Amino acid sequence: MKRIMIALCLILISLMACQSEDTRIAKANKKLGSRQKPIKMYFVPSLEAGKVVASGEAIAKALHEATGYYFKVAVPTSYAAVIEAMGSYQADIAWLPTYAYVLAHQKYNANVRLMTVRNGLKNYRGQFVALKDEIQDIQDIQGRIIAYTDAASASGYIYPSAILKVNGIVPKDHIFAGGHPQAILAVYSGRADVACSYWSPVNESGVPMDAREKLFETHNDIFEKIRIIGFTDWIPNDTVTFRKNLPQDLEQKVVNALYDFGQRQEGQQTLKSLYDVDGLDYATDADYDVVRTALKAMDMDPESMLD
Repeated sequence: MKRIMIALCLILISLMACQSEDTRIAKANKKLGSRQKPIKMYFVPSLEAGKVVASGEAIAKALHEATGYYFKVAVPTSYAAVIEAMGSYQADIAWLPTYAYVLAHQKYNANVRLMTVRNGLKNYRGQFVALKDEIQDIQDIQGRIIAYTDAASASGYIYPSAILKVNGIVPKDHIFAGGHPQAILAVYSGRADVACSYWSPVNESGVPMDAREKLFETHNDIFEKIRIIGFTDWIPNDTVTFRKNLPQDLEQKVVNALYDFGQRQEGQQTLKSLYDVDGLDYATDADYDVVRTALKAMDMDPESMLD
């Protein structure tokens, strides 16, 4: 009899949990996209928040004109905050870097629908940078202070830290600067010896388009003082990710509108201002299996990295 009662209690708890989740889904989706309940689109703070918000608002306006839905833009203080918002139904769409997407999918079943395109490429790599003549290569990072961007950044932390681990290189200390330009500024100002950030090829004029380019306007000598000393492996590009349990018709309508936005000149200009993106292409979760394979080889568990 006691066993039967325990079994009944477990079944009741399970049913209550299901009902609770169903209630959360219904509440999250009710009137979603209306003026009273706009679709919440989050961006990670990899660049200066004000600039990200301005570009995000331009995207939201274009999406409203294309779909009739209303959108609300936000830039939380960390990658982890964006991921958690996806799991708690606080964010409906998130522009997530590669590693952050892998974690969001693993923890909360969020799904990539679009992938960014830069310079015609759908993958990228990270770079190690240092003051010119101070450090010559990655081996010299031993015993130095290194500036990473964020614990959920593939190019700014995961891949470079894995390279150091594989090669037995142990920095003296590390800091998380909060973004790619900020990490480079940590080296420029002397707070760190090495920084990790994203790398992109030079443009048609031969100007480097990696993270240093974002600082050129205010630090004209950035390319002279800060040099690249090494690279990571290639990584699939950033994502536009949708939370679980979105109404399928709404999701597909927004996906198509975003793709079309990335094909137009004005859209490409906005995306360029946002994250140096030239356009968007359709993507699936399978495109990121290569990252999971790399993480497994590095003995890194995505879910534990941000604890």
